[in-house]
Amino acid sequence: MKVVIQRSKNSNVKINNEIVGEINNGLVILLGVGKNDTIDDIDYLVNKIVNLRIFEDADGKMNESLLDVGGEVLLISQFTLFADTKKGRRPSFINAGTAEKAKEYYEIFEDRLNQQGVLTQTGVFQAHMEVNIINDGPVTIIIDTKEDK
Repeated sequence: MKVVIQRSKNSNVKINNEIVGEINNGLVILLGVGKNDTIDDIDYLVNKIVNLRIFEDADGKMNESLLDVGGEVLLISQFTLFADTKKGRRPSFINAGTAEKAKEYYEIFEDRLNQQGVLTQTGVFQAHMEVNIINDGPVTIIIDTKEDK
């Protein structure tokens, strides 16, 4: 799995100009599911993300986690994180998981975040969305479970 995590002051996702998910202080997570990903990848990422110390403490140092600050998550499915641009000019998505697998893992990922006590908002799987992110910092972190574990 691949994720792009952005620390956010306020973010939302719209479909047809209607807000379907919105957070204030927290993280926007763009989630890509690969064809070789497993449930272990979900558990690894959720644990890593909710405990990552990327929020500022009273001294202005990144020393607090999402759980420490009571932050929220806006979770967006994004298969394009698996774009392979090595050949030609049109990206290949051969390493992305099927739509069925991606939807299942996306829903499990959301459920695992909720089990950790994290208020989670989402977009709509496979919908054309407009994602508005106010990146705080800016802080952006990329995690690929095949490289991190």
